[in-house]
Amino acid sequence: MKRIGIISDTHGTFDERLREFLKDVDEIWHAGDIGSLELADRIAAFKPLRAVCGNIDGGMTRRVYPTFLSFECEGVRVLMTHIGGYPRHYDPRAVQQIQELRPKLFIAGHSHILKVMYDPVYELLAVNPGAAGEFGFQKVRTAIRLTFDAGEMRDMEVGEWPRDSAR
Repeated sequence: MKRIGIISDTHGTFDERLREFLKDVDEIWHAGDIGSLELADRIAAFKPLRAVCGNIDGGMTRRVYPTFLSFECEGVRVLMTHIGGYPRHYDPRAVQQIQELRPKLFIAGHSHILKVMYDPVYELLAVNPGAAGEFGFQKVRTAIRLTFDAGEMRDMEVGEWPRDSAR
C-alpha cells in the first residue's frame, strides 16, 4: 500500500501548506510546471519525487524530467504528462500514449483547474490536481492525496488553500 501526493503547476512554490498536506505521503508526483530544477530538488529532498516537465520549465529541468512518464504503482499503470487534457478533450500526443500504454490512471496538469473524471472509453481515471502554486489565474491552490493498494485506487482527498498573492 502506498499513499501518493499529486501536484502540478507549483511555479516555484513549495511552502509549509503543501508540506503539511503531503507530510504523510510515501511519494510526490508532479505533473509539470515545477518552476526550477532547484525546486524539484527541494521537493525530492522532502519526499521521493516522480515528475514531468511543463511548458514553463527550462532546459535543465527538461533534461532531468521527461514530457511523459509511465510507471506502475501497487499494480496500477500510471501515465503522467503536463499538457494532456481530459476525457473527450485529450491532447493528441496524450491520446497516442493512452492508446499504447493503457493506463488505469492518467495525470495531467497545465489548466490550473482541479478535475477528476472517469473515462469510460479508455477505462481510466483522469486527474488534474489543479495548481499547487501561487502563479496563475486560479483563486485557490489545490493538491491531491490518493492511496494505491493491490491494483486499486482509493481514499482520494483534495487539499485546497487560498492564494496569498494576486499575481
